[in-house]
Amino acid sequence: MAEQLFYVLGGIGMFLMGMKVMTSALREAAGTQLQAVLTRFTTTPLTGVISGGLTTAAIQSSSATTVMTVGFVGAGLLTMSQALGVIYGANIGTTATGWLVSLLGFKLKLGTMAMALLFPASLLDLLGRGGWARAGRMLAGLCLLLIGLDLMQAGMKDVSDILHPEMLPSGSVLGLLALAVLGAGLTVVMQSSSAAMALALVMIQSGAISLTQAIAIVAGMNIGTTCTALLASLGGSLPMRQTAVANLLFNIATSLLVVPVMMFGLGALQDVADRTNAMTAILVFHTGFNLVGAMLFLPITAQFARFINWLLPEAPKDTLIDLDRALLSDPAMSLLTVQAALETLTHRVYGAMASALQEPSDYRGIAALAPCHAGLAEVEVFLADIRLTADDAKQEAALSALLHQTDHLLRLLERLTQTGRIAVLKEDPLLRRPALIAGAVLRRLVEASPRATDRARLRRIETLVSQRKERHRRALLLGEHAGLYDLSEVFAHTDAMRWLSRSLHHLERLEHYRNATSVVLPVASKPS
Repeated sequence: MAEQLFYVLGGIGMFLMGMKVMTSALREAAGTQLQAVLTRFTTTPLTGVISGGLTTAAIQSSSATTVMTVGFVGAGLLTMSQALGVIYGANIGTTATGWLVSLLGFKLKLGTMAMALLFPASLLDLLGRGGWARAGRMLAGLCLLLIGLDLMQAGMKDVSDILHPEMLPSGSVLGLLALAVLGAGLTVVMQSSSAAMALALVMIQSGAISLTQAIAIVAGMNIGTTCTALLASLGGSLPMRQTAVANLLFNIATSLLVVPVMMFGLGALQDVADRTNAMTAILVFHTGFNLVGAMLFLPITAQFARFINWLLPEAPKDTLIDLDRALLSDPAMSLLTVQAALETLTHRVYGAMASALQEPSDYRGIAALAPCHAGLAEVEVFLADIRLTADDAKQEAALSALLHQTDHLLRLLERLTQTGRIAVLKEDPLLRRPALIAGAVLRRLVEASPRATDRARLRRIETLVSQRKERHRRALLLGEHAGLYDLSEVFAHTDAMRWLSRSLHHLERLEHYRNATSVVLPVASKPS
């Protein structure tokens, strides 16, 4: 019996290691595209379900998707409603792992083939580079997963002689609740609902548990898988904690669907088990109640988000941005957080400048830019504390672009305090038109996503003003010599011209680095 137990424990350990290696390689292969899927395509709860489901199916880990979503909410890249959609989708996507395990490990029985493939897969990981090494890790992880499954099956082979379904509670409500707690506990200990599901499939295949008991255990696993996101949110910002709690409440509510299943659907599941096998019935139940849960919650997502905000109310913010220092442990998430914060600050500055460079000028936005000064100071401190992953060229490029963006935004803010220069521009026949055009371009940048045509137009205006600068200065000096202007007017117009030229330079550079950042970190977040 002890030997059988060692086989089961060793199999669980190998399955967990295989899942970790395979998931890590899949996430690395997907790279920032995962971030793009989860943020760029998550515009509504429904698209969140789709992107969350696809992402989870791709990386074979609902916990990874949920933790990533919690981080994105903390970074301000996703709203609560959008994040809830991703959570619904992650629950659906995680059911793909059970079907994969059932197909490869139980039906095709590829465990022996996995033993043969593990050696070349490991060599490919050790000797290969880049994509080949990642492919080797993916294959090695899958091999370990299947070998671990074989070990679990071997360990449970004779357990049915010792462990019978009658030995576990099943008939009463308290008994089923105890099994649900057992399932949740297994998932918390393993930190993987996929491994817990694999163990449940092995147990039901060996006859150690009945269909009813397996249903209760799987429902509990659905709750236990939220532990990872809850741990990730500890010490984080309020939006992160709100998202983690929403994930817990949604999974609890979804797991309660086991009650009507037990009352009205057990016969249908038993028919599925009789026609196919008990494992298929459990997988149908697992997929079905997650699909139904998402369908029930989708129409009330807005109300659910409001309930979470009521449950964990947000204190009034006295700052424009909120950089969560808990995210500094993840360099990629830290960079995304700064990117989102700078987008917020940039749009506020652009809007104020656009209002000033219009006819008539409105300086109220510029007068209200004090939070931007405080926000940029916070961004500078946060950027200084980011520690990049070694030899990650993309992260280095993103950090460099964000530093440049911060610097040019600071310099532009300093220029905007000189509102007297703007008034002089409106009086200058040569500079008035470029100033008004710059204001119009800024308004478009605030109202829509940055476009290459807008960046090119800013560059052309900057070039035009630079070319006119010397000629205009000479014309002013000649006018002063001829008595057309006094010396103070010459100085005022010269200063205004220099102000416009340098402001346009900062704007053009800002758009250049915004574009550079969005290429490296393809998660441009436009504030609502």
